[in-house]
Parts: sequence; C-alpha cells; structure tokens
Amino acid sequence: MSKLAGTIGTGAAAFDQRDFRNALGRFATGIAVITTQGPDGKPVGLTANSFSAVSLEPPLILWCLGKSAASLPAFRDCGHFAVNILEVGQRALSHRFATPAKDKFAGLAWDAGLGGAPVFSGSLARFECRNVEQHDGGDHVIFVGRVERYSHADGSPLLFNAGKYGTAAAHPDDGVEPVESSDFADLLL
Repeated sequence: MSKLAGTIGTGAAAFDQRDFRNALGRFATGIAVITTQGPDGKPVGLTANSFSAVSLEPPLILWCLGKSAASLPAFRDCGHFAVNILEVGQRALSHRFATPAKDKFAGLAWDAGLGGAPVFSGSLARFECRNVEQHDGGDHVIFVGRVERYSHADGSPLLFNAGKYGTAAAHPDDGVEPVESSDFADLLL
C-alpha cells in the first residue's frame, strides 16, 4: 500500500527523483495541448498536465514547461498561447504532442486562434491567452496567461494518473450532500 521513501532536505537518504515523480503522479490531472505560433510563423505545441486556474478577476491560468524543452524559446517569447483541454476521445492528439517529431502539426486540422496559436475543434475547453508573466519554478518555467477568449463543451475529460491515461466517472455519492460552503466553492473556482 503505502511506501516510505526518502525525505527531502534532511540528508538522511538520497533523493530519488523517479520515486518523487511517481508520488506526484498520484494526483490525477486533465490533459491539455498547449500551442503557440513560433517566431518563424510555424505552429508549436506540446502535451501538458500542469494546467491550473489562478484567478477569476482578472481571468488568469497557469501552466509549466521544463527548462530543457526545445519549445521553451517559442513559448517564452510569444505574445499569445492557447490551452486546448482534451476530451476523452482525443488520446491520439495527446500522444502526438507528447512525442518528439519534426512537425507535430503535419496533416492535422486546426484553426488559428489569437496571436496565431493553434486551437483544435473537439476539445472540451479552449483558453486563448495573452502571455503575461513567467516565473522561475526550479527546473520549469511557470507561464501565467490572461484569458482573452475561451469556449467549452459538454463531454468527458481525458485524464492522466500514475503514468496512464484514464477517464472520469461520476462518484456514486455525487449529489447526495449538497456543498453549501462558499469557501469550498471558492477553492474550486
């Protein structure tokens, strides 16, 4: 069941990055393909599960990109990027953008969003953002975007947990006890 691992910062045991990553992977996330238009006018994109809401007023979101990513310069210098939240039927799209390739957009249908950032039809939600802030996050860069346009549809999200794709199912107790605390609702945005 539970695994006792090395502690961080005590010097008692060597820090195992793979094991730490496995622990982080227990937090189920949705999957997004994040896109922009590169400085050469070509589309750039990658699969990420680091997307999060930040603020409703102003409307801000964030996502993270590894500092060693080949696409970092394109995202660091872009004016706009798009976050395409994937629907359960878009597993192949997720895999395409998670796999190194010379042209991830070859033969793929997409539309130009704000600033030329590619957006995909069939996505569960889309957020077209102005690239407003970047922060150092250890071995990652944290991008904060101000949402300028968005859309969403009904459907089921494509999920990622413990290194595997998954789907969401309604909890059997969902709707049994209504949530009344405004604090809880504020946490969920």
